[in-house]
Amino acid sequence: MLRQENSDLRRTLLMGRRTIIPKKPGKDVFQLFADKVRDHKDLESRWAVLQETRVEYFRGKGFVSFLKKHPELKDILEADKSLGAEDIANVLLSKNLLVRCDRVVKTVRPGKKKLSTWPAHLEIFPDQGFSENDAFFAWTFVKRRPLWQTILSFVWPVVTLAICLFPIFPHGCKLIVLYTCAGLLLVIFSLLFLRSVIFGAMWIILGKRVWFFPNILAEEATLSELFQFWPQKDEEERPKWTGRLFYAIVAVLFILLLRHHAPDEAARARYQKRVSNIIDDVLEWSPRLALSGMMEKPATVVNETEIHSTNGNTSVSEEQVDQQDDVVEEPVYDLHEVDVEVIGNEEDADHHI
Repeated sequence: MLRQENSDLRRTLLMGRRTIIPKKPGKDVFQLFADKVRDHKDLESRWAVLQETRVEYFRGKGFVSFLKKHPELKDILEADKSLGAEDIANVLLSKNLLVRCDRVVKTVRPGKKKLSTWPAHLEIFPDQGFSENDAFFAWTFVKRRPLWQTILSFVWPVVTLAICLFPIFPHGCKLIVLYTCAGLLLVIFSLLFLRSVIFGAMWIILGKRVWFFPNILAEEATLSELFQFWPQKDEEERPKWTGRLFYAIVAVLFILLLRHHAPDEAARARYQKRVSNIIDDVLEWSPRLALSGMMEKPATVVNETEIHSTNGNTSVSEEQVDQQDDVVEEPVYDLHEVDVEVIGNEEDADHHI
């Protein structure tokens, strides 16, 4: 084989033609296409169990509509970009990038009118060909992990350990963590409240749905989409004026109810003091203080026993006397005086009778 390649190269040089050097095998364009399609948010997909393996799958109908909506993704295929959705899917199936699946439960369950659109359990379909009619296709390759996820996997155990060791942090670190978390929560709740107020006001007054930061509560949004400020275009039908008037009355009544039951200054001060005491207890707690408090209790009981002992030979140290002074002593009454007072009171009562 090597001799044949050398002879072909020598023959090409003798003829004065340009030599053609074979290219190194690169990554398959269909693999790049599959990675791009899988990471795209517009392709609706779900997770299911396929033969005791958790896989991500999509519907054949959804794949066809996805490629019609995003034809620019076919440019990744270079020479094969003119292929249709069915042909591309068949190539992906032949390269084992996809596998066609079928639902395990093929009968309608009691109480339902039709089969589930996204079944939770799948099995491999015998005919590995593309179809749009109730066909499911699962990805067979492992999804690439971003760099930030890899870094987070190493950082997260350290953060968990730091959270567990929070009670023994220095007082300054506790204050930093407390005020940082409180500030973040305040920003999040303030932002949610503000966008809700703007949405309610625009919906009642103008009849339009305006959500600022529309992706802030989305679970699968990227970081750039999460902080998207401008709202999306409202394509839904305009609400009726009767519904807007009803919710306007409800909002006014709710505001009046909150104003009527708002706490006064004294109640607010009591609540603030109570919360500050709880926060101080959390910040000032430490295992050393807890252990010292547990060790002082039995020592106090022993000292009090030694102090109140009737044995004349018992010696009391100065330390024990100091601890005795700290204990609040209850008054001791003489039983003889009590009896005399009671008898005297009875005689006075008989005399009055």
